[in-house]
Amino acid sequence: MDQIVLSSRVRLARNLQNFAFPGWAKKAERVRSLEVMRAAVEKLPVMAGGFAESMDNLSAIDKQILVERHLISREHAIKGGGSGLVLDRSESLSVMINEEDHLRMQALRAGFQLKEAWQAVDEMDSALESRLPFAFSPDLGYLTACPTNVGTGIRVSAMLHLPGLVLAELINPIVQSVNKLGLAVRGLYGEGTEALGNVFQVSNQMTLGETEAEIVERLSKVVHQMIEHELNARQKMLEEKPRVLFNHIGRAFGILSNAHSISSKEAMNLLSLVRLAHDLRMFPTVPRALFDELLLVTQPAHLQRSNPGRPEGGERELVRRIGAEERDVLKKMGAEERDVLRADLLRARLADVPRPVTTQLTQPGGDANKAAGGE
Repeated sequence: MDQIVLSSRVRLARNLQNFAFPGWAKKAERVRSLEVMRAAVEKLPVMAGGFAESMDNLSAIDKQILVERHLISREHAIKGGGSGLVLDRSESLSVMINEEDHLRMQALRAGFQLKEAWQAVDEMDSALESRLPFAFSPDLGYLTACPTNVGTGIRVSAMLHLPGLVLAELINPIVQSVNKLGLAVRGLYGEGTEALGNVFQVSNQMTLGETEAEIVERLSKVVHQMIEHELNARQKMLEEKPRVLFNHIGRAFGILSNAHSISSKEAMNLLSLVRLAHDLRMFPTVPRALFDELLLVTQPAHLQRSNPGRPEGGERELVRRIGAEERDVLKKMGAEERDVLRADLLRARLADVPRPVTTQLTQPGGDANKAAGGE
């Protein structure tokens, strides 16, 4: 199941009484509210040893790294004075201060852990509510800058890797069906973005009229159905069009292993195919973590901070590294330079990876259902 669900996220929008919404407030008021909220969030036990900073003190690369890790929104990345971020040490809890709402707190979990993410952010919300006066209406619930968030203020989302549905040209009807259920399907970085790497975000649209637990449960059921559709699409391709599938995968691996210049978009789409190949047991000796890491470290801002073939300081420890003094001496790379560096990194990391194995999947009696991820 975690082959398909990359991550789970639950976000809550909250606002303070007696302060204008961030979009209406003048800078002086945003700065005052930032001071109040940042102090309260930093004092939470779960934030001990974490990271806190005003957005105007972060470099463009710092902000983009945070976006690429889904720790802040693209909208928050362009904020300056009067906005801030508090992030726990494990990078599983983040609080955006003065984005569209005063507080956008979120919990991230790897794989399919919507209920666990909800529990984590609910506990943080309860702790903050005892410290801060949230704007709340007995009739409407929590008040938010955008009417679509009024009520619970909750956004529950799962990030799914769906290459089978894309290759089988079934993704559009699936998306339409999900939309009819009142859920949204968006690209890798949310609203208005492409589904790079065949990665889609599924989230609720309604926040009023249902409890938080009901929203989490409803989205969980839909995600289970999408997982089933993806597994069926993979199995069908293995049974009916194996050569077409293997051709896509073989070409992807060949380009990634040999290219000397490759864009971020092309790399993500090709890495999606080799990740699918791993799910199909075509890389029996290679850990899946390699392909998951490459999906992250080949993105533009991560690449900017990396040395050829080896990410700076490893893929983790963002909290300790972000905002470090060395950021000031990093030169701004152009797109062409990044494309060359990305190709160098991929060739180095894939140099010892054997090419995908297809023999056992094409032999008579091969278990296509097991290979596709089924039981």
